Amino acid sequence: MDVLVEPMRHQDLTEVVAIEAASFGLPWTRDMFEKDLVRGEVAGLLVARLAGLGTPPPVAGYICVWMIGDELHINNLAVDPRWRRRGIASALLAAALDRGQDRGTRRAFLEVRASNVEAQALYRRFGFTPGGIRKAYYTHPVEDAVIMTRGGP
Repeated sequence: MDVLVEPMRHQDLTEVVAIEAASFGLPWTRDMFEKDLVRGEVAGLLVARLAGLGTPPPVAGYICVWMIGDELHINNLAVDPRWRRRGIASALLAAALDRGQDRGTRRAFLEVRASNVEAQALYRRFGFTPGGIRKAYYTHPVEDAVIMTRGGP
């Protein structure tokens, strides 16, 4: 199955919000996504579509980043539970990092739940390394975050 990565559009938000709700205990609201969609100078929102499954193809996942100066901050990455473990998160992450590099970012960082070892493994494959802990960063349930970084001094 081919994965197409492209900029998120307003008409994608119903699918994106559904994936968000299925993926996180404290999901972003539609309004939060809408605000980032209009912040094109800073925010980068991408969706992954599954080619051949309709017109338009359904949204299988998304990534939301901020690009400020030479830094790229990965805010959110999720894949529809039906389509996990098929390379969609990797395609989204690669596209976001490429887009950041095109915009002059030299380093990237993110926070990930300490218990989310699968996500941490994905980030390690892309050159991220653990750089610290944010105590009780997450709620629903309360959990520490591992700060992971890539590139830079």
